Amino acid sequence: MKKNLTIALPKGRLGDVAIEKFRLIGWANTIEESSRQLVFYDENMGVTYMLVKPSDVITYVERGVADVGIIGKDSILEEKANVYELLDLGFGKCQFAIAGKSEQSLTKKDEVLKIATKYPNVTKAYFEKKAQPIEIIKLNGSVELAPLVGLSDVIVDLVETGNTLKANGLIILETMMAISAKLISNRVSYRFKYDAIRALVKHMEEL
Repeated sequence: MKKNLTIALPKGRLGDVAIEKFRLIGWANTIEESSRQLVFYDENMGVTYMLVKPSDVITYVERGVADVGIIGKDSILEEKANVYELLDLGFGKCQFAIAGKSEQSLTKKDEVLKIATKYPNVTKAYFEKKAQPIEIIKLNGSVELAPLVGLSDVIVDLVETGNTLKANGLIILETMMAISAKLISNRVSYRFKYDAIRALVKHMEEL
């Protein structure tokens, strides 16, 4: 039976692992990683695969261009995505962490803690539970530089091995939450393509 599904996969390392997982269940065999093509059709299964920038996966799924997608939990939290989280896929594991110089305190009595991050929404939500006032400085890359040059006191970022922090003289001051890849679904698609989407979830659960 044809699935009639469109799946958004992130380009890069996360997407490479996702494609490997799909192939273990007999899917994604039409995807050619060496090609510059962005859309791949599997006519026999009735599945379309779209390779998109990781930060755009949620947009395609939210707007219903893709029925399902694979993306890290960090993007779901930061974008406040209006999608269904169907399954923790168990790969792409890392953690949100607050990092800085070893002598830096996360408590600054009557002062504002300056935080540089690519994830302002995640950072704001986390620190709302604390009494410490903060100022968020949005950066798009190399956040490790911010404490070194005095732009911020600390950073909030995804940490996998911690090697980049160590190389820049920073340490994890506090672990915030664990992150991994998720299978997500458009809410309308989940209703109208329920059988096909649940079949995919079942296959992925069995890996």
